[in-house]
Amino acid sequence: MSKKILVAGDVMLDRYWFGEVNRISPEAPVPIVRVEKREERLGGAANVARNAVALGAQAALMGIVGDDDAGNSVESLLETSGIQAYLIRDPQISTIIKLRVIGRQQQLLRIDFEERPTELVLRDKLNRFNSLLADFDVIVLSDYAKGSLVNVSAMIEAATAAGKLVLVDPKGSDFHRYAGASLLTPNKSELKQIIGDWSSEEELTTRAQQLRRDLRLQGLLLTRSEEGMTLFTEEQITHVPAMAREVFDVSGAGDTVIATMAVMLANGVSMQDAVVIANRAGGIVVGKLGTATVTREELFPGTAG
Repeated sequence: MSKKILVAGDVMLDRYWFGEVNRISPEAPVPIVRVEKREERLGGAANVARNAVALGAQAALMGIVGDDDAGNSVESLLETSGIQAYLIRDPQISTIIKLRVIGRQQQLLRIDFEERPTELVLRDKLNRFNSLLADFDVIVLSDYAKGSLVNVSAMIEAATAAGKLVLVDPKGSDFHRYAGASLLTPNKSELKQIIGDWSSEEELTTRAQQLRRDLRLQGLLLTRSEEGMTLFTEEQITHVPAMAREVFDVSGAGDTVIATMAVMLANGVSMQDAVVIANRAGGIVVGKLGTATVTREELFPGTAG
């Protein structure tokens, strides 16, 4: 696939410490994990780009990291994954790290290290984003509310003015800053923050469609975990039931869904058909441990690549 996807947003490094748990600490009622293996993976917006590449697209990542070892690790992992990097180093902050401690295939603890980027670096990022737009077919904005997308309204405006499809994975209690995007992909709890709880599918449809129109979106894709996904567009409502499979780990599933949507839409697949494929991808990735990807072979068995 020759289509090019630009992912911009909160870049993270996911660290995993795997070990054996054989006893409880004498100091406090907590398990002792004897670490036997350490692993680093791309997280946040970087995981979206990694998923897009795994599906055969060309992907570039734009984001902010610290001028530190973790930032070097992100850069190295991007290179290994074949992702073009447009990373901006902010010497005032540390790279965002999520450290997960895993014992007996169970996540026992997660430790987050994060700081918000500085104003000067954010201005530089917006200028860089605008200069890159012409080279890409689809833009994905991956918002984890860590501060990299404070200029998201201006980014959407610039991308849509350039005629690009803009997909947004949203966060927070104000979706108006995402107005004008092509597609928004909130999960259930994120949407409830905006439209409140619903007591029926009819009520959900009414409120979701109203929000979609208010924000001038082509589509609103609600990911509903065990209830599957629902796509709201002007023409129709498409509901896809969840795949029946054992859920091992939901971390990063939203990244896989939006990356799959981006790759499919970039290649001319309709939004409705893309949702069916993205639902399948999400179902596969939750059966894997940690932030993972889905390959084209897994998604389309029997195809090459």
